[in-house]
Amino acid sequence: MTVSSRSAPRLVIAGQAGDAGKTIVSLALLLAWRRSGVSVRPFKKGPDYIDPAWLAWAAGQPARNLDTYLMGADAVRGAFARHALSDGVNLVEGNRGLFDGFDAAGAHSTAELAKLLHAPVILVVNAAKVTRTVAAVVLGCQKFDPDLNLAGIVLNRVNGERHERIVRACIEQSCGIPVVGVLPKIEAAELVPERHLGLVTPAEHGPTAALESGLLQHMAPGLDLESLFKIASAAPPIVPTEERERELPDLRGVKIGFLQDSAFTFYYAENLEALERGGAELVPISALEALQVPSGLHALYIGGGFPETHGDRLAANTAFLASLRAAAQDGLPIYAECGGLMLLSQAICWRGQRSVMAGVLPFEVEVCAVMQGHGYAELLVDSPNPFYPPGTLLHGHEFHYSRVAVRSEPPATACQVVRGTGCWAGRDGVTVNNVWASYTHLHALATPEWVSGFANAAARRKRASAA
Repeated sequence: MTVSSRSAPRLVIAGQAGDAGKTIVSLALLLAWRRSGVSVRPFKKGPDYIDPAWLAWAAGQPARNLDTYLMGADAVRGAFARHALSDGVNLVEGNRGLFDGFDAAGAHSTAELAKLLHAPVILVVNAAKVTRTVAAVVLGCQKFDPDLNLAGIVLNRVNGERHERIVRACIEQSCGIPVVGVLPKIEAAELVPERHLGLVTPAEHGPTAALESGLLQHMAPGLDLESLFKIASAAPPIVPTEERERELPDLRGVKIGFLQDSAFTFYYAENLEALERGGAELVPISALEALQVPSGLHALYIGGGFPETHGDRLAANTAFLASLRAAAQDGLPIYAECGGLMLLSQAICWRGQRSVMAGVLPFEVEVCAVMQGHGYAELLVDSPNPFYPPGTLLHGHEFHYSRVAVRSEPPATACQVVRGTGCWAGRDGVTVNNVWASYTHLHALATPEWVSGFANAAARRKRASAA
C-alpha cells in the first residue's frame, strides 16, 4: 500500500526543564485557537494520563500519547499521521526538559520526538530572576543539536515590561529566534491545583469555567497566535510509514466492563478503541455510584487513578465492593492496573486512614509520602496466568506512591520485573483466580499482546457462560 504525504501543521511545546510551563502554554494555546475558530488536535509525549486529560479538555478532542520507547518510531509516526489534522494545528506537549531522555544520549527525548515528526519546537523558558542568561540557555539548545528546528521561544514568569524588553532583545539578537510568547509571573498551581502525582485530574477538579477564564485572560493574550500558526503551518508534509494493519481478535458478542469515574480515569484511548474495533461492547461502570458489577460481563478492566483520595466513598459503597469480590470469586476475568490493584486489595492506608476495599487480593496497600515506582517497566511473564502466555515480554510504565504491604506469604505472581519496581521483590502481576493485578500500565499500540490476552480471557468466559 502506498502512503501519500499530506499537510499536518504542527508544533512541539517543549521546556528547558520540568515545570517550565509547558502544560499551561499548551492549554492556553488550545483554548485560544479554539475560540478563534482554529481546529486543534492534542498529543502528549510520553506515558502520561493526567496531562492528556487536560489537553483533551482544552481541545475538545481526545489527546493521544506518543512514546517512542513503548511504541517504536514507526508506530509513533503512524499514530500521529492517523490522528493529525490537515486543516488546523496539531499540538504535541513534550515532557521533562527538551533533551532529557532514557539515557545519557537523550534517547526517546522530546527533541528526538520532534525530529522524528519533523516538527518545529517552541521552547518554554522560565525567565524568573534572570535576563541575558536566558539567551545563553537558548543558544546552548540551538548549538547542542543543530538538526532540531528550534523555531520560537515562550518566556514564562516575566516580571513586567522592562524585564520582557531586555530578555526579548537578548534572545532575538544573540540567537535569531523570535520570542512568540510572554507570560506573567503566575504560578501554574494557582490555575491548576497540584498534588502527589502531579496535577489534579479534570474529573476531580469540578467546574472548569474559572480555569478556562483564567487561562484566556492571563495567559492567552501573551501568546502570538498568528506567528505560532505560521510556524506550525511551515512544517513539511507528514509522510506516515507504511503500517501493516494488525489483525484484531474477534470480540463480537463480548461485553467488557470498565470502571470510569473520578477515582478511575487512567485509560489510554487506544486500549478501549482496540477492544471496540474488535467488536466488544464496552460498559462504563462507576465504582462510586453503582451498586453491583453488571451481570452478563465477560471481562472487567480497572485502570489507574486516585482511589486513595476517594477512600471514604469507595469504602462506603459496600454493595459494589461485595459484588466485585463475588465476581472475582466466580471467575470473571479482571484486569487491574495500579489504582485497580489498590481497589482489589484488602484496604488502602493513607494519611492515617484505613479504607476497606474489595478484598480480592490478600494484602493491604500503603500510600507513602515519597514515590515508590516511576518510569518505564519491562516484565517477563514466567508463570501461568489468565492473560499472557509465559515467555511474553511486556513493555510498560509505572508511576505510584503506593506499595503492597505483604505481612505474610506473598501471593502468586506471573512476572519477573526486568526493569522497574513492580509489586515487591522483583515481581509483578498478582494472580488470583482469573484476576491480574499489577503496577505496570500497558499501551495497546506498544503491547499488542494486551488486546489478544484480553480477548482470549473474555472469550473463555463467554464460552463458559454459554455452556
